[in-house]
Amino acid sequence: TGSRVRFFVEKVGELVQKGLNVVGVPTSKSTEDLANKCGIPLTTLEETPTLDLAVDGADEVDSNLNLIKGMGGALLREKIVAASSKEFIVIVDSSKMVGKLGTKSPLPVEVVPFGWSSCKEWIAQLGCVPTLRSVEGQRYVTDNQNYLLECRFEGIEDAHELDTNLHKIPGVVETGLFLEMACKIVIGKESGAEVIQK
Repeated sequence: TGSRVRFFVEKVGELVQKGLNVVGVPTSKSTEDLANKCGIPLTTLEETPTLDLAVDGADEVDSNLNLIKGMGGALLREKIVAASSKEFIVIVDSSKMVGKLGTKSPLPVEVVPFGWSSCKEWIAQLGCVPTLRSVEGQRYVTDNQNYLLECRFEGIEDAHELDTNLHKIPGVVETGLFLEMACKIVIGKESGAEVIQK
């Protein structure tokens, strides 16, 4: 899911038309619609619980290949697919590379609708300013029928500790911290692509 991944899906669609034998699992409704339009055969994690490869975008990437993802609103499904894959490759442009997570992008946190305002207050105690995402004056609802809090930090000092503390809060479904999951980052540049891997 994401603007960079759109190009990847379109390219896979071209290769499928030329005979590539591949089956995909989309992480969002928008990616599913695009894959169908491009003629890519789709399956589900129920039918194929282990995947060979996941390819996705990111909102921020640090030098250790840790990520903030999910500003597109599909972070829960994206994380499940990434965790179900043998390899997880991330496609970004150079503007997404940061020295410290949480310096450019807010951290999306998916929460259940029931008690979301209490959840927001508890999350704020972890040192951020959380805002409930809305679209055209309406509360944004994820593909899983949850709400999304955009949590603005001035840099995240310890992403692992923050992720652990967020998961302790009742009502938090998932966070946009993708830690130690990506095996390779492909950075698109005008001069070509740079690849960073573990």
